[in-house]
Amino acid sequence: MVSANVSGDLSSEMEVDAFRRLFPLRYHERFLLDSIRPDARPLGRARDTSLALGAVASADGSALAKIGCTTMLAAVKMEVMTPPKESPDEGSIAIEFYMPPICSPLVRPGRPAEEAPVVSKQLSDTILRHVNVVTSLSHGTITNADFTKAVVPYWASVLKAIWDDLMVPNDSGFCCPIISLRLFSGMINLKELSLVSGKAAWMAYLDIYCLDADGSLFDAALLAAVAAFSHSHTQMIYNETVNLPLRPGSIVRIPVVSLNEEGRVVVVSEENEEGKSEKEPVNKGKRKLTLSSLPFSLTCILHKNYILADPTAEEESIMETLVTVVLDSSGQLVSLYKPGGPVLAYASAVQDCIALTRQRVKELKSILNEAISDMEVD
Repeated sequence: MVSANVSGDLSSEMEVDAFRRLFPLRYHERFLLDSIRPDARPLGRARDTSLALGAVASADGSALAKIGCTTMLAAVKMEVMTPPKESPDEGSIAIEFYMPPICSPLVRPGRPAEEAPVVSKQLSDTILRHVNVVTSLSHGTITNADFTKAVVPYWASVLKAIWDDLMVPNDSGFCCPIISLRLFSGMINLKELSLVSGKAAWMAYLDIYCLDADGSLFDAALLAAVAAFSHSHTQMIYNETVNLPLRPGSIVRIPVVSLNEEGRVVVVSEENEEGKSEKEPVNKGKRKLTLSSLPFSLTCILHKNYILADPTAEEESIMETLVTVVLDSSGQLVSLYKPGGPVLAYASAVQDCIALTRQRVKELKSILNEAISDMEVD
């Protein structure tokens, strides 16, 4: 009798697995009827999220972020560079996103993953100061007054509903089939990375590696990037002449700098090879860099009348309409990204996605603050 029950259970499991593989959309839709998902999550709940700072000892800032099984490792390396003549008072940030074959069976050795450049571009647009969006309808700025005239009627009806409540009259754009609105001045003001005008500035290399790709790649990558910069600290630079003003209220730390007798910015450690201080540094206390705003994101799937927050890779592969909302830590809209797919079924869908993102931002802020507190205790 026992063996018969075991055989029956195994047979049932095999039938369910076969049905899931042969008819994945129908399989998921059966769960949606009960407002639940195969992993037992409610439709609007994100997966368990964890964050660990200082994952790479050799980096100036690093973080390991996990959202469900999706895992991202971000590392920041700071170097002194000579700024270009076009922007002598600005530093620079170089962002690279990697998807090695270890992250997914869909990524083959020797062949770059299709999603990698897309996520990399989204990260650059969010972290850096990209406020003007290229638009196929207008090369100028779209203001609140002419917003409805600049976009096609359908998108006007969808987006005008959230325009007055969620957007400040500023730069915005429309590009078919991708809609992208950006109202953000960037997480880091590049001018604060300047050391000596025209002579030296910080170059921050942000490398993000996807260790496991199980959906919501941009959300996990952005969380890892924000956490890595929150953990960042820069090397000591000192000299006798120039003293940059202290900017309070931030986490990323940069030094006070000046020129040496040879006109160079010198990067040194507090101790030389003999273990003695080479000279008394001006910046014994590391000064801080202002993070103007911390962006957090949530990707949602829109399927019929359902909205699924934080989709897995399987859900993303069978449901076409994705919407990624990025908000800053105060809940203000940073960007809205919809990469093609069918049109939205109802005008309130965007508002519902933004409402879910606001809840998610509170969770992510708490997770980040807890990770920073743990680092301070250690």
